[in-house]
Amino acid sequence: MLDKDPVFKYGDWRIMAKTKMSGAKAVIESLYKENVEVIFGYPGGQVLPLYDALYDADIRHILVRHEQAAAHAADGYARATGKAGVCLATSGPGATNLVTGIATAYMDSIPVIAITGQVPRPLIGNDAFQEANITGITLPITKHNYLVQESGDIPRIFKEAFYIAQTGRPGPVLIDIPKDTQTEIIEFEYPEEIKLRGYKPTYVGNEQQIKKAASLILKAEKPIFYVGGGVIFSNATEELRAIAETIMASVTTTLMGMGAFPSAHPLSVGMLGMHGTRYANYAIQESDLIIAVGVRFDDRVTGKISAFAPNAKIIHIDIDPAEIGKNVRVDVPIVGDAKNVLKTLLKYVKPEHAKTETWNKKITAWKKEYPLSYKKDKLLRPQFVVEQISEVCPDAIIVTEVGQNQMWAAQFFNYKNPRTFISSGGLGTMGYGFPAAMGAKVGKPESTVIDIAGDGSFQMNSQELATVVQNDIPVIVAILNNGFLGMVRQWQELFFSRRYSETCLEGSVDFVKLAEAYGALGLRATKKSEVKDVIEEAVKSGCPTIIDFVVEREENVSPMVPAGAAINEILDLE
Repeated sequence: MLDKDPVFKYGDWRIMAKTKMSGAKAVIESLYKENVEVIFGYPGGQVLPLYDALYDADIRHILVRHEQAAAHAADGYARATGKAGVCLATSGPGATNLVTGIATAYMDSIPVIAITGQVPRPLIGNDAFQEANITGITLPITKHNYLVQESGDIPRIFKEAFYIAQTGRPGPVLIDIPKDTQTEIIEFEYPEEIKLRGYKPTYVGNEQQIKKAASLILKAEKPIFYVGGGVIFSNATEELRAIAETIMASVTTTLMGMGAFPSAHPLSVGMLGMHGTRYANYAIQESDLIIAVGVRFDDRVTGKISAFAPNAKIIHIDIDPAEIGKNVRVDVPIVGDAKNVLKTLLKYVKPEHAKTETWNKKITAWKKEYPLSYKKDKLLRPQFVVEQISEVCPDAIIVTEVGQNQMWAAQFFNYKNPRTFISSGGLGTMGYGFPAAMGAKVGKPESTVIDIAGDGSFQMNSQELATVVQNDIPVIVAILNNGFLGMVRQWQELFFSRRYSETCLEGSVDFVKLAEAYGALGLRATKKSEVKDVIEEAVKSGCPTIIDFVVEREENVSPMVPAGAAINEILDLE
């Protein structure tokens, strides 16, 4: 190793192969090579060399108030932009505080690079101060992870990490960097190409399988597209719309697929599953062909698997072969990128092949008979708030917390484009929405970003009000404040005889005063007539804003399918 850390300007084109620098500076230069613009992080002892290197860097660093928020912000940034998000934390509790955010990204296939400090190599395994085996802890919740054993490996590891995170089925990658590797001097050489033995994602679908899929489509009289986040990740929304309109087949989306197909399109039947529309669930159950694209047939969608779509043949298109056939039987499996596969499939189907006129009339009749609705009266109901947000901010990026607020945001906002609905789907992480909204706003500063929140979920990371104020990140948080942990309360009402055990939050905080304490704008609406005005005021302010919507306390999310039931066995909650 060399014993002198030379001075250079980060990102300078003059930094060529084998330039001498510290491991910490090699990390920063690697981030430059990957075009990283922002890092969400929190410093600590084992990342001090990294933070010292960041001091002179042109990469923006946003100091969060809790490491979990750093992971969620990186996740929100990734979902909004399509680029990998980066978070940084120290060893021990700093690293373990990232775990929930990493697991959230893993469940939803989000490309996040989590960088953690580690105790010096000679101390690893000795229970040193703030030591945690973070690579072991995150092994089940990362697509891959690294412990840097040699400082000279840093450029290669970062090249591989970004490649792994963003290719194939995306996912989080963690890089654990011992403190002594950050201070050693290395010869920096960033790889131009990458070859990973055993890792070769399939992007082009098998032509014969695609022809088989086309053959099923040509015969189908009751087809339906069932699409998820994979369509958004592969930028396949145009191809999806083209093929749906070609064969005149309805489209239903998962929660992660919101925005993949316009909500107001005549062929849209909205979200399916536990809180999906009645007509989406009925259509799935009566279909003779499901064209599943970028989905994983999770339990919230399928309900009772043995009763799921009993008369349908299934085409499953996914880039991850492990998902195909995992939960349901599949008649035509196609491994490949959704955009490529749908583009090829379009060659084999024509408008004259459509046999869906009778089927579409039936779906239209279901839509008229079972519209998404709620009681229209003088009370301020959460669904009305979401509708007003959709009317005032039709092109906003909507981020959600988890619970009733999440479902109402999915049901009553009119989504037009991909990457405009951001939510924790697979893990269902409370506290996700606010920091994710922060990350989305950093990635898309020209967009209005609104976190539709619950009063319970928001309080899990409300400390990030300090972050958005300090960094002038004007996100809007619309709290649907019912004084309960709403979704848990709903289950207690329906299945536990209204025994509201530890779900009441009434009177726990004044959100307007909380916002003002941090230097943000605090607004409140208690009447329907006030809703539009406070939304417009929040947007015009250009400031981080909390809007406290005091809504009807025991409003339920409807429709609802009980756990373990078939998805057409819908409770009547009206």
